[in-house]
Parts: sequence; C-alpha cells; structure tokens
Amino acid sequence: MGEPRVTLDETTRNVVFAVGELLPDGLVWVGPGGVVEYVNHVAERIADVSAPDIVGRDVREALPLADVDGRSWWELTDPWHGLASRTGHREKLLTLPNGRELLVTARYLRSGRGEAVRGILLGFRDSLARQRAEADQAALITATAHELRSPLTGVKGFTSALLRNWERFSDEQKRFMLETVEADADRLARLVTDVLDVSRLDSGRLVVRPQPVQVGEALARHVERMRSTATAPDLVLDVPPDLPAVLVDPDRFDQIIGNLLDNAVRHGRGRVRLSGSMVESDGGRFVDMTVDDAGDGIPVEQRNVVFSRFWLSAASTGSGLGLYLVRGMAKAHGGTALVEEGPAGGALVRVRLPAVS
Repeated sequence: MGEPRVTLDETTRNVVFAVGELLPDGLVWVGPGGVVEYVNHVAERIADVSAPDIVGRDVREALPLADVDGRSWWELTDPWHGLASRTGHREKLLTLPNGRELLVTARYLRSGRGEAVRGILLGFRDSLARQRAEADQAALITATAHELRSPLTGVKGFTSALLRNWERFSDEQKRFMLETVEADADRLARLVTDVLDVSRLDSGRLVVRPQPVQVGEALARHVERMRSTATAPDLVLDVPPDLPAVLVDPDRFDQIIGNLLDNAVRHGRGRVRLSGSMVESDGGRFVDMTVDDAGDGIPVEQRNVVFSRFWLSAASTGSGLGLYLVRGMAKAHGGTALVEEGPAGGALVRVRLPAVS
C-alpha cells in the first residue's frame, strides 16, 4: 500500500500510521471536508477495497455505507452538520454496494466542545462473528423447538384422551397415561432449564452453591427415575459405599447426571453402567463419576468436539446441548469432563469433581 495523501499534523499522522497497521480491526481516517486520508490493510480486506482507489476521495462516494433499510448512513448521521455535541456512533451493522457487511463505529474529532468536526475515525469489524452468533441462536431455537414438540405431543394426546374418554379406560391404563404425562412434563422442565443454563454459561452468569452431596444417593435417584419409565433401559449402578461426597451445587449436579444418563440412553446401546471412584490428582482429592454404554462409541478424532454446542453424531437426534452443559457445569465446580472408550466398546464419559476433604 502506497503512502496515502494526508492533511494531518505530523504528530497525529505518525500516531495514526504507526498504530493503524498494528490494529486487528479496520481503521479509516476521514479528514476535513470528508476526504479519506488513510486506510489500514485490515480495512482494505474487510471492506474489499483498495486504499489507492479511495484515498483522496470523498468518503460518501468512496465508502457509501447504508443501513439495513438501504438508507445512506452518511445522510442519516451527517457528521459535519449534525449536533455539535455528538462525539460519534456506537457499533452498527452497515453494508457497502459490493455486498460486504461491516460492523462500523465512528469517532468524531473536534478541536473543542461545540467545534466543527475536523476528522472522523471509522472502525471496521467483520460481521462474521455476529453472523455466527445469530446462526447459533437460530440453531438453539430450532433444536429446542424440535425437542419440545415430542413431549408436548405426548402430553396433549394423553390428556385429551383422558378428558374425552375417562370412563372407557381402566385404572391401570389411566395410571400408565398419567405416568407418561408426568415423565414428559419432567422432560420439558429439564429442557427449559438446560436452555436457560446454556445462556448463563455463555454469558458467564452461571451461579453454583457447593455443598456436600453423596454421589451414590444421587445416582440411585436418577436410576430409579429412568427405571420408572415405560421404556426403561438396562442400568447398572456400581458405586462403592465408602465413596466420599462431592462438593457441588445439588441442582447442578442433578443436571450433570441427568444429561449424562439421557445422552447414554439416547445415543448408546445395550447396558448403561454408572460408576464412581475416588482419585488423587494435583495434590487434591476428586471423585470420578463415569457413565458408559455398549454402543459404537465416539471416534478418537471427535472426542474433543463432543462437548461443543449442538454436537450430534450422524445418526443421533436431540438438542445437542447435553454434553455442552455437562462440561460447562463441571468446570464451574472446578472439575473436568472428557470422553474415553468404555469397557464394552461404547462411549465412556468421565466427570471429575472435587471431593469433600
């Protein structure tokens, strides 16, 4: 990039040039009268423009930014004739005629309060990060809607049948239908809780209140819940009676166990085994809680990505949030989560949590 034509004073010119090429974001300097005087290489790449083509031109022609409604951003803001107290604009998504979407911020430089604008610093950022975030949100909504529909269909079907044909069903049939409705309602409640906690994890607002919890008792409670369902899986509980308690938030610990079990039952095959053991690591005591199945397992090359949001194997269904929450909540308690090969060849998920001293 050749040296641009500038009208800055020497000190400002040197600062802009020295710092501009080191910034990770795009930088455009607009001088008096709206003439483009400097463009760094990042701005060239993000906006898909060439500095020699736009330096020395009026910025309104060289960079005709428009908002989402197609209106000229320069006409809407009018830095040179707008409010004298205005210091700039916060980040806004704007587009160029070439189709490039930019996240643009503006800083107005004035000699003093109420003085005319003598320069504008434009900051450019690529919109890909925002697009990815929006895509993730859309994926979350889609996955959640899909997961909500199945239990809601069951709840609606059984309650409608009971209301319209109560006398035609035996007590045993009524009990089965009500138990199924209760199980579906529990599933809905867990899904809603998971979605809320995904948001808390992403924003760093997940709160945990650790206290001693007996692993064996918590696992036994979840095994009993699973066995009470109509399609109860083959579950084996293997926890030594002298296993120390873990220091965890009881509600979050229940979520960890529930998601581990649901993941094993949904994606695995055959017998599901839950076990616990005490280990010493890095000078501390921990409890390893494992859940394994007899399915096909998870390939080695995918074991680092199974804990990411929306990860699903090729043949599986679900929200893809379970293992993401497991690792996030384990980390929130000072623990870890990883995937290994189980003794029966299937997947083994190991969650390590701090033990009570």
